[in-house]
Amino acid sequence: MRGFFRKLSILFTRRLYRAQLEEEMAFHREQAEREMIADGMLPGTAHIAAARQFGNPTRLRERSHEVVGFRAESVLQDLRYAFRQIRKNPGFALTAIFILALGMGVSVGIFGFVDAALLQPLPYADPNRLMDVAEKAHSHPRSNLSYQDFKDWARMNRSFSSLDAYTGGGLLMRSSSGTEPVPVERVTDGFFRTLGVRPALGRDFRAEEGRPGGAKVVMLSYGAWINRFGGRSNIAGTSVTLNGDNYTIVGVLPRSFSFAPRGNAELWVPIADPSDCETRRSCHDLFAVGRLRDGVTPASALADMQAIAKQLERMYPGSNQGQGASVIPFAEAVQGDIRPILLTLLSAAALLLLIACLNVSSLVLVRSESRRREIAVRGALGANRTRLARQFATEGMLLAVVGCAAGLAEAMWLMSMLVHMVPKDTAERLPFLALVGLNTHTLLFAGAVACGAALLLAAMPTLRLSFLPIQAGLGEGGRGGAGRLWQRLGANLVVAELTVAVVLLSGAGLLGRSFYKLLHVDLGFDPAHLAMVNVQLPPNPYSTPQSRIDFYREAERRLSVLPGVQSVGITSDLPAQCLCDTDWIRIVGKPFHGEHNEVDERDVSPTYLATLKARLIRGRFFTEQEDQTKPQVIVINETLARKYFPGEDPIGKKIADGGLTPASMREVVGVIADLREGALDEEMWPSEYFTLYQQQDSNFTVLVRTTQDEGAMLPTLQGALRAINPNIGLYSPQTMEGLIDSTETALLHRFSTWLVGGFAVVAFLLGVVGLYGVVAYSVSQRTREIGVRMALGAQRATVYRMVMRQAGWLTLLGVTIGLACAIGASLAMRKLLFGIAAWDVPTLAAVAIALGAASLVASYLPARRAALVNPIEALRTE
Repeated sequence: MRGFFRKLSILFTRRLYRAQLEEEMAFHREQAEREMIADGMLPGTAHIAAARQFGNPTRLRERSHEVVGFRAESVLQDLRYAFRQIRKNPGFALTAIFILALGMGVSVGIFGFVDAALLQPLPYADPNRLMDVAEKAHSHPRSNLSYQDFKDWARMNRSFSSLDAYTGGGLLMRSSSGTEPVPVERVTDGFFRTLGVRPALGRDFRAEEGRPGGAKVVMLSYGAWINRFGGRSNIAGTSVTLNGDNYTIVGVLPRSFSFAPRGNAELWVPIADPSDCETRRSCHDLFAVGRLRDGVTPASALADMQAIAKQLERMYPGSNQGQGASVIPFAEAVQGDIRPILLTLLSAAALLLLIACLNVSSLVLVRSESRRREIAVRGALGANRTRLARQFATEGMLLAVVGCAAGLAEAMWLMSMLVHMVPKDTAERLPFLALVGLNTHTLLFAGAVACGAALLLAAMPTLRLSFLPIQAGLGEGGRGGAGRLWQRLGANLVVAELTVAVVLLSGAGLLGRSFYKLLHVDLGFDPAHLAMVNVQLPPNPYSTPQSRIDFYREAERRLSVLPGVQSVGITSDLPAQCLCDTDWIRIVGKPFHGEHNEVDERDVSPTYLATLKARLIRGRFFTEQEDQTKPQVIVINETLARKYFPGEDPIGKKIADGGLTPASMREVVGVIADLREGALDEEMWPSEYFTLYQQQDSNFTVLVRTTQDEGAMLPTLQGALRAINPNIGLYSPQTMEGLIDSTETALLHRFSTWLVGGFAVVAFLLGVVGLYGVVAYSVSQRTREIGVRMALGAQRATVYRMVMRQAGWLTLLGVTIGLACAIGASLAMRKLLFGIAAWDVPTLAAVAIALGAASLVASYLPARRAALVNPIEALRTE
């Protein structure tokens, strides 16, 4: 029935078209006839002349049909014929579809991440007008700013319609299940209005709530509202206990809201009462985001903030000397280090797609030669080049559509797998992961790739038609020329494949060696058998320095007697993470001109450095007796000693702040070998270590070195600490090796290494298979020649050399060009490399040797087949 209606529809549409065509032709003939009569010609003569001028009506109808391409049944014929070709050659079709799906799936999958992270606009109102505003120092192109500087910047600038600040923190929240630390973001009262974000429930902060003494209010993230408060619609106006104080919940943020710089924040509170740091202009703990006024450019905003920074430098030389300004698009600050990695992965995926297309081109090339007689027969039966080209285009489009569908399924799987591989803590800092998936952008990209693949699949046989007469395949004479032509084209494709394979293999090798060096970088301490947990003390009963010191000592006493514990240490900041806390120092007795000598700062217990197994070079560690009643002491690292005490013994020297205030004066009692306090790929910084008994922290980390499995020690460690006070906050229990392995630096390098490495392996296999196909095709085309040679006395070794020489030249050319391109590509991604140069000779040599050896093995099989040719059989079959 469906076939009947389809035929009826075609028939009706064709009749309508023919009627309109007849009417149009008749109109033009009549017009020509009238013009001739007007010129004086007799009516009968004019009628015959007009008909003669227009020509044979039947032929005109046929040509019109051909030009319009109306014949719907011919399209269906092309599709049916394309399906028959797939059924007839399933090996070719499945191989082409698989290779296309592989290349397309990888490229679309990686593009999904690039689109979510770099192309999708931030979820704020008019995000292009948002700027990241920070200070700039000699050692930091973008550094956090002081609260006092921020207030002056907000008051004096003429570029921003609003400028607001934010900083991270944590509060202890009391609930029915006990006390739990919750990540909190402290923001100025206009922060959400600057972003253009409205609460989903309740209201925004008010101006008076951001002033000293303002009411204690809090806004919930959508996740906290659902997970901690059950999604109650009447939550606004209720209270929650944070750090022992009652806070009023005023609103709930939208579900779509995310803030990448503080992705894990559950509660948002206004900066009302400044912390001790925020009362000092020299203490920096904020970042800012501003919305540009209409007509103001980022460049002019930067110039405005730099002028203000210069003015503040003149007004406050002690705290602001050398402090500049940084203004960059907020999206750029959010993307951070992820941009070069994603662009590198996208480039690698594009190269894999290219090599897949080249491989399919080789397949189509070989198959087009096998269809020469078919093309010749169809040409002899009346098919013109356009008709044949349309058939090939239909076949190519069919394969491309199927390959695209399979590629989209692979892309969805790849995107889902990669998203789930990101650890939760890291995913919270990458909110764009929620946007990764099939959307308009990725579908358009997939469609463009599919169209390119269809053109590629149709181009080869179409080009074949343009080189030789269609009927050439009916005779034997045209075979040699065509074979040599396509052999040369196939050789060029193989060279291109091998070139791309070398680039990907070199990139994967460099990233792999870089990742190995990163994980084996000298830490300066032994990370094995270290278990740790973060602790947050509530204000009560730990509001005084002595109460906090008592907790430190009690925690060390209880943990040190646990089975398997060798030593216990406490630190304000963990190593191998970041240079998050810094200090400006001045060396007593050294020339000083107001410069900022910035060093890394850590507050540690007397046993911490010994627990890490840090190496003491000179002097001693801290002692238990050195508390706030004793003169202040300090331990420094080698880098600080070399930089500020060159050629002298620093033991006994004094270090203080820029004003040499008595309260800041500390005596150097020890020098240790450098500990890697910053990220794994950062250079060593000068570091100073204060004793925790003289400078206390309410937030710190407790570490234990154990002879047992450190992972199994974590529950015991938390239980012993809660036994001291059940109201303390404990979070992020983990091992030191696990912490280092899950750092953002290690994760980014690991992902890029594994992904590019996977692409390179696939490219390697496709390149070798492509070389095998071209050499095998060349051997099949030269069967008669080889038979004649052997009949005239050529030895099998000669045939081996002839075939292997061809493969060797192709491999050598591809590897040589590839190495040159690989060096250029490596220079472009040098920011991702650690500890090795972009032109690392061992890596490049290993790639060249591996690909050369694999290529020779791949070419051996057709060479062996050629050497075993029976001359008589070869001549008889030809």
